[in-house]
Amino acid sequence: MKALNFRSRKSLLVLTGFIGVVALVGLSLGQEEKWWPSRYGADDEQGALNEITPAKVKEAAALIKEGKTYHLSMVLREGVPAFAPRTFSMHMPYHSVVAYLGANKLQWSEEVVFGWIGSFTQLDCLGHIGLNDRWYNGRHWRDIFTPTGLKMNSCEKLKPIVTRGVLLDIAGLKGVDVLQPDNYVITVADIEAALKRQGNMRVHPGDVVIFHTGWMKILDKDPKRWISNEPGIYMDAAKWLVQRRVAVVGADTWGIDAVPGPDGTAFAPHQELITKNGILLFENVVTEELVRDKVYEFMIVLSILRVKGSGQTWATAIAIR
Repeated sequence: MKALNFRSRKSLLVLTGFIGVVALVGLSLGQEEKWWPSRYGADDEQGALNEITPAKVKEAAALIKEGKTYHLSMVLREGVPAFAPRTFSMHMPYHSVVAYLGANKLQWSEEVVFGWIGSFTQLDCLGHIGLNDRWYNGRHWRDIFTPTGLKMNSCEKLKPIVTRGVLLDIAGLKGVDVLQPDNYVITVADIEAALKRQGNMRVHPGDVVIFHTGWMKILDKDPKRWISNEPGIYMDAAKWLVQRRVAVVGADTWGIDAVPGPDGTAFAPHQELITKNGILLFENVVTEELVRDKVYEFMIVLSILRVKGSGQTWATAIAIR
C-alpha cells in the first residue's frame, strides 16, 4: 500500500473530524441511546406490570393481617388545581330529581362530569410520556396517536394491579410535616435511610413504591403554591427504582418529580420510568392515614377508569394491612 501524501492525509483528517462532529450532534439530540425494545419484548404493552406475577399477588395477599383498609385516592371535586389546562366539574341535572317513574313514583339522580382524566389521583400509563418522538417500546408517535386516542400503549390494555405496596415516609425521616424547600429532591440516600428507619425494609420487583412528602397538606391552604412546586424524586432515585424493577412509583404530589427540576429540566424521571422502562406513575396518592398508622407495607389494589385510547386515567386504590 502506498503511503498517503500530505493532501490525502489532510483530507482523511477532515473526514474523520466531520464524522466526529456528526457523532457529537447525534449525542446532543439524544439519538445515541436506543432504549428499546423493552426487556419484556418488542410487542409488549404492559411494561413493568409484567413483574406482577401470580406468585407476587399471593405474596401480597399474605401481608393482610388485620383486614384494615385505607383509601389512597382523592375525592373528585371542583376547584382542585391541576397541571394546566386540566379542569374538572360535575353537574346534577335538575330534571332528574323531580321526575317520577312508574306508579311507585321512583326518583333518581344523574351526574354529568366535565373533566380531564389527567387530574386528581391518576395513573400515568405507557402512552403518556414520550422522548424524542418515541414512546414506550420505541413506538413513534405517528404510529400510535389518532384524533380519538392511542392505538398502542393505552391505559385500558393494562392488567389489574394487585401487589405489594411500600410507603416511604420521607417527611417523617426528615422530622417535618412537609419537605422543604418546596422542590426538595429526594435522594437515593433518603430512600435507603427511610427503608432502614422503617424496619430494614427492601424494595422488590413488582412493588408499588409510594413516597410521602407531606405536600398534600399544602393543597387547601395554598393551592397556587401546591400546583406551582412540589418535592419529589429526580434521576438518581428514578434509576435506583428502575434497577429494582418496581411496577409503579407513586407520591402524594401531582407530578412525582421535583418541580422545578434541577438544571432546567422538566419531568425527566417521567421519561426514565415510563418511556424507557415501562414503570407507571401513580400521582396524588392520599398517604396521611398510612403515615398516621405507620403502615409501611401492605397489599395494594389499584384500579383505573378504563378509557379506550387514553394515555393517563383516574385511579382508585386501597391499601389493606
